[in-house]
Amino acid sequence: MLPLDGGCACRAVRYRMAGAPLVVHCCHCRWCQRESGSAFALNAVIEADRVALLDGEPEVVHTPSESGRGQRIARCPACRVALWSHYAGAGPLFSFVRVGTLDDPDALPPDIHIFTASKQPWVAIPPGAKAVPAFYDRKEVWTAGSLERLQAMLPRIEAWRTAQQGAAG
Repeated sequence: MLPLDGGCACRAVRYRMAGAPLVVHCCHCRWCQRESGSAFALNAVIEADRVALLDGEPEVVHTPSESGRGQRIARCPACRVALWSHYAGAGPLFSFVRVGTLDDPDALPPDIHIFTASKQPWVAIPPGAKAVPAFYDRKEVWTAGSLERLQAMLPRIEAWRTAQQGAAG
């Protein structure tokens, strides 16, 4: 299964996920619906240094978000397919890889469906699947290994946030 390769529709940008994601979200919020042009977004959350470019260079586009802090979406400059995002909370340190851009998207089914309070009424969540109306407590959803990886990243996240505050200040 690992590593997992992926890329855009025109194949100008190719990437490799070198390890397993921390978690895979199927997000049903209205913002993900709008940005994806679909009923939900399926994102594999992973440390950005575990996503390597194999070919091409995505263009990073600042996009508004419900939080007001925006997100940065890495898109193919030719076909404009969104490959991954970086959200304001951890900036460039975590990538939210669009599972549909993987060569084998079946390899990463969702661990949890989030923001189901705003899901399209015709979307059926499979019986037994984890689903919550909004967000969730990581300790209840993430594996012990994923929580350890997050803990290891916290000093880097804090350093990045401090640098951002200094730059804005």
